[in-house]
Order: sequence, then structure tokens, then C-alpha cells
Amino acid sequence: MLFDSSIRKELARSFGATLVVLVTVVMTMMLIRTLGQASKGSVSPSDVMLVMGFTVLGQLPTILSLSLFIAVVGTLSRMYRDSEMVIWFASGRGLISLLRPLLRFAWPVMVVIAVLSLLVWPWANSQIQELKTRYEQRSDIDRIAPGEFQESSNGSRVFFIDKDSPDTQAGNNIFIAATDGARESVTSARSARLETRGGERMAVLSEGQRLETSRDKPGVKISEFSEYGTRIGSAPAGSAEELSVKTRATHELLMQPLPAYRAELGWRLGLALAAINFVVLGLAVASVNPRAARSTSLVFALFAFIVYYNLMTLGQSWVGAGRLGLLSFMVLLHGGMLTMSLLILAARHNHWTVRRLWQPRPTRSPA
Repeated sequence: MLFDSSIRKELARSFGATLVVLVTVVMTMMLIRTLGQASKGSVSPSDVMLVMGFTVLGQLPTILSLSLFIAVVGTLSRMYRDSEMVIWFASGRGLISLLRPLLRFAWPVMVVIAVLSLLVWPWANSQIQELKTRYEQRSDIDRIAPGEFQESSNGSRVFFIDKDSPDTQAGNNIFIAATDGARESVTSARSARLETRGGERMAVLSEGQRLETSRDKPGVKISEFSEYGTRIGSAPAGSAEELSVKTRATHELLMQPLPAYRAELGWRLGLALAAINFVVLGLAVASVNPRAARSTSLVFALFAFIVYYNLMTLGQSWVGAGRLGLLSFMVLLHGGMLTMSLLILAARHNHWTVRRLWQPRPTRSPA
């Protein structure tokens, strides 16, 4: 049908333009956020672009849903404003008949949102977690930056090396403060070099002194040396702590009946279901008031989007705390939103009003 193809083309143009704008805004925000994490030492400066890319990739389901909602509301509002909807209604077609072309346009986007939320979202989060963990577990040598005090991976030593160092394998004016139980030591040296002895990385200090104190014994032990070697190995291979729930694959969440897993599963499924509800809700509420501003419908769309996603976040916290079951949450929020949207759509299609519903029907007198 010519009308169906024209409305899908207009939806595609509006969706593409909105998607480009939102992706640009989100990338800028994520870049600022990632640079802040890098300045605090949580992310490697060389991995800023990777972390930003994975973060934006994980946020794509939300961006696509909002772009789809704005495209539907904006296109239909433009049709109302230009009296195209009047022509559509005059041809004998109702408002519900527009649902078919809208769904035909939106179903590929819904499939992409489902794939991103169920498969790509945990993968992107796991990649970000891996980059952060690798940076946090880097060796003590890699942590040393000339001219800056740096802490070791386990927090037991503090290093300092002069800026005027000949290369990465040697340094001048070395300072090391270490804590080992009740003992504390401060070691300083004129120079140092890196060597590998017995498969272990060693820092060989030259021409320095060492001060040792003990918390349970009085006195200070001072010793001078012409050469002193200390082991500086890699950081521990990481404790066997649980990975973040966001990095778990979807099939792992299905197999574990834990509340936190159910809450994360509800969030991922909710991202896919919200896209369907946004299409129906956009058709149900899109209209134009000649006395209001043109952006009123878009403002309402943004407000509805924010409320919907805040309710999803609130429901996720309730499911994670065990206050609400996953099935109950899905039915109450997403099922309730779909039912409300369909009721509004049916009321506008059939021109139901409160006055007409309560007005008694006229009775016919018998012939």
C-alpha cells in the first residue's frame, strides 16, 4: 500500500536522525565519564576508547528504544499537524489500522534490541570488567611512573623514582616504603636496575640505605648497602570473587534462582518488551493540539520514557531484594503498560468518552 510505504520511509528518516543525535550525546557523556575514571586510576589511559565503545554498545538497547519511541510520536504528530490523519480517517480507516505499518517498521529494531540486551549487554560488561581488572592487577613495575608516588598492587609498598631516569629498565633516586605486618621499612638508593633472576623480576638497588622499625620493639635499625635486591613480581592472579551479575550470560541467569540473577534477567527482558510497549503507546498518545507548542508531544514522550525506565529500575531493585517476584514484576509493569496503551488506543479508535459511557442508551418504543 502506498500509504504504508510512505509512513515507513518517514519513520526510517526520523528514526535514523534521532539515533545519530542520541548516539553522539551518549558517546560524549561516556567519554567524559571514562576520562574521569582514567584520572582516578580505575581505567588505563590507553583503554579509554575501548571502555567508552563497550559502554556505548551496552547502552544501545536503551538508545534504540528511545529513538523508536520518538520516531513514532514525532511522525504521527506531524501527520496530525499537516491534516494527513484527517485524510486517513476520512478514507474509512481507523487509528488501530496504523498499528500494522508501525509494527512492520519496528520489528527489525525490536529484534536488534532483544539481541543486544540478551547477548551483547553481558559481553560488553564483561569486556569492561576485564579491562579494569587487568589494569588493577598490573605488576608493580608497570605501576611506577617517574616523578610520582605509586602504590603497589597489594597496598604494602609505595614507590618513587626520579623523573630523570635513563630508560625503562633503570632509574635514579629510588624511594621505597614498605609495610610487612608489624615491621615498617624505608629504603632509598641512588640508582636501580631491573634484572630477571630465577624466573622472577628483581629490582637491584645501588648505593643506598635502609631504615627498619618494629611496632612491638623500640629502636630503629639502619643499614647501608652498595647493592640490594628486592623482588617485584606481578600482582596476584586475582581472587576468586564473584563476577558482577551484569557480566553473566543470560542462560546462566536462567539456571540460577537467586534474586540478584532474577532481577538482572528481568531488566534484560524488560528492555525488549519496552520497545513493543513504546510503539503501541506512541500510537495511542500521539496527537497535536493547535493551541500548544509543536514540541509538546516530544516532551511527553521523553517524560513517559523516563518514568517507564525509572519504574524498571525500581522493579529491578525490588526483585533483587526479594520483595517482588520476577513474573509478578513483568506482568505488573510491562503487562500493565501494554494493557493501558491498548485501552487508550481503543478509546481513541472508537471515540469513547466518559460522558458517552455513562450516558444511558435511548430505548426504542414498540411499534
